[in-house]
Amino acid sequence: MEPNHGSFSKGTHLDIGKLDSGTNGSRDSATVRAVKDIAFGSIAGMVAEVFEYPLDLAKVRLQSQVLDTAARFGGPLDCLVQTWRNEGIRGLYRGLPVPIFGAMAETAGLFLTYSQLQSLLLWCSSDVFRQPSLPELGLAAAGSGFLTSFIITPIELVKCKMQVQMLTAPPRIPDFKTHPPTFIHTDSVDSTLPRQHRHTASQRFRELPGPLSIVSNTVRVSGLKGLWVGHVATIIRETGGTGAWFVSKEFFASLLLARRTQTSSLSGTRSFTEVPRDNVELLPWESALSGALAGAIYRLSLYPADTVKSVIQTADDLRLPDTFTPSERLLKRPGSFWQTAKAMYKARGVRGLYAGCGMTVARAIPSSAIVFVVYDGLTQRFA
Repeated sequence: MEPNHGSFSKGTHLDIGKLDSGTNGSRDSATVRAVKDIAFGSIAGMVAEVFEYPLDLAKVRLQSQVLDTAARFGGPLDCLVQTWRNEGIRGLYRGLPVPIFGAMAETAGLFLTYSQLQSLLLWCSSDVFRQPSLPELGLAAAGSGFLTSFIITPIELVKCKMQVQMLTAPPRIPDFKTHPPTFIHTDSVDSTLPRQHRHTASQRFRELPGPLSIVSNTVRVSGLKGLWVGHVATIIRETGGTGAWFVSKEFFASLLLARRTQTSSLSGTRSFTEVPRDNVELLPWESALSGALAGAIYRLSLYPADTVKSVIQTADDLRLPDTFTPSERLLKRPGSFWQTAKAMYKARGVRGLYAGCGMTVARAIPSSAIVFVVYDGLTQRFA
């Protein structure tokens, strides 16, 4: 691979520049490098999340209906239209602060641990001054995804619960006007009340619990371990997906840089937008293209694990065992990863495991491009 082409600038591994030159000011210290990884990763994740959040909300809602007898939404577009019509713009961005914080923590954690694990692998090798190979980058990326999954799971649990709050099936109450008593939805009772006493969408929003209430209720009911419901699925998705994400980005970036540098050496001239070959850096469009391709590969690689995770994390909200709901017979409690995956496959087949996949890949392409353009740009500007 070409040196210094990826997400990290020259001399980031083990502060090689310092070891080589002997000067303290020539290269960033490990602490400063880590702080920059956290800061740049946080900014990149936040910018991308604001862009993609409505599509992520639609993805989770499509995934969560796989075990329902009747689908609420006919597809991604229908989900967005219904959400807009019934909940307005607030519905499309319901719970946005949580994923913004989560995206900042996730992206910062991924870039930080990816960088540090590369340094660790080089330190364990016989030559700390070389660039890591592609398999070593893959191992560092997979390790980064594994470690970061412990941060991501509680954040995504809260996010998924907030995204399906307006879809929670209303409880049914006995109607003693009939004999024997029948059960009616509370929504039907609400519709018979005078208009001034009915619940509007904005009133329902105000009544819904916020992120802190969701966390406290989860801990009260299930203990701290309840915050890591669906963690096995997150580990599978993040370990394999992050490995594919970083490795494919580095691979495509290598191809683009090799093409540019070879063309420049043959022609003997460079445009004003190119950098000297001894200090090769990615151009913005190269970061965007390699990041976009990597984003598509990341989402496609282990997408069924993400679908299973969403179903597990929203099971208590959409399939309540202690109320009379249309879906009471489907799934009483969040099952294990394999139990849920089998139930989903039995209900909808392979198509159910890939619910919302097309839209997710479509949003991952620009989102991943944004992440790497922002991160690489900040790194080249300030590192």
